[in-house]
Amino acid sequence: MNKPKVVVLGAGYGGLITVTRLQKLVGVNEADITLVNKNDYHYETTWLHEASAGTLHHDKCRYQIKDVISSRVNFVQDTVTSIKPEEKKIVLEKGELDYDYLVVSLGSQPETFGIQGLKEYAFGITNINAARQLREHIELQFATYQTEENKQDDRLTIVVGGAGFTGIEFLGELSNRVPKLCREYDIDPKKVRIICVEAAPTALPGFDAELVEYAVSHLERKGVEFKIGTAIKECTEDGIVVAKDDVMEEIKAGTVVWAAGVRGNSVVEEAGFENMRGRVKVNPDLRAPGHNEVFIIGDCSLIINEEINRPYPPTAQIAMQQGETCAKNLASLIKGQGEMEGFKPDIKGTVASLGEDDAVGTVFGKKLVGTKASFMKKMIDNRALFMVGGPGMVMKKGKFKFF
Repeated sequence: MNKPKVVVLGAGYGGLITVTRLQKLVGVNEADITLVNKNDYHYETTWLHEASAGTLHHDKCRYQIKDVISSRVNFVQDTVTSIKPEEKKIVLEKGELDYDYLVVSLGSQPETFGIQGLKEYAFGITNINAARQLREHIELQFATYQTEENKQDDRLTIVVGGAGFTGIEFLGELSNRVPKLCREYDIDPKKVRIICVEAAPTALPGFDAELVEYAVSHLERKGVEFKIGTAIKECTEDGIVVAKDDVMEEIKAGTVVWAAGVRGNSVVEEAGFENMRGRVKVNPDLRAPGHNEVFIIGDCSLIINEEINRPYPPTAQIAMQQGETCAKNLASLIKGQGEMEGFKPDIKGTVASLGEDDAVGTVFGKKLVGTKASFMKKMIDNRALFMVGGPGMVMKKGKFKFF
């Protein structure tokens, strides 16, 4: 009897948890497990705002995949170009793979909402290379400013599109980094502008109003300007064009960062699964409707919060929990047990960093701000490392400066 082939696409939070759990749940003779990822490393997506601002080296945000998967797992470093569910086939840039069971955990892509110029002129906080590029670009603007005979103050203006989770966390790191850059390049801090533009009526949508007020006030004290209820209409080589109450305004800036939304992976759309912006509303057992051999987890899946009848936001916390359930259900299918576990998110809390030593959030129903919230944020980061790589990974990559 041939062993079933399990293929997992993507070594993000969901994919890695699926593989590390599945390799323990099924024996070598029960299944062949293949993990496909574009890079030979996993990166902590929730740390990229630090690498982008330059407050944490990008190498600190990543670790080698082979350090956490078993030698029995076949790791393929390649890029997925298409999924053919009717043929049970994966097309890669360098070859093809067949599968009996498939786990799609390909992560997200930026959602530009059709805003002209964003793809061409705005930076993203999407992966290690994007973070490195953004950090180096900001530093180049500061260095170039001092070499110009006719100094362009606009070069020192940084616009962040989006005051959601990623935008706020990046602003927290950036407001810590800018004073150091000013000292390094002998620039008057008053020359630097950090502007956050958010189309929604509030920053941090979904957060408690008291916590939002704390976060905005904290960042404003550090020099961040907020334009709430203001939509970006266009991004240009020289900055952005915004609108509020039908009043248009041009903001010139040397750096524009887009952090205002993500969508599921385009590969999922093109595969023919029923989807909404690249996200599939999966069955309770995390399988794609009409495809009993395909599991979809992480940012490519859509889970409805029945209490408010809206999708849960795509978070690392949910992706990792999905990975646990996915591995159990795969093991059940492989062993022919037939018992499938339904997935229900267990939201233990959400904490947004505001820089090195400050944060806001709710943990186990309790609101936290300041150093207590910052401590909890670091504990959450360390827990993610522990769940995948155990105590050794925490000692190697963990965050220990709590106060």
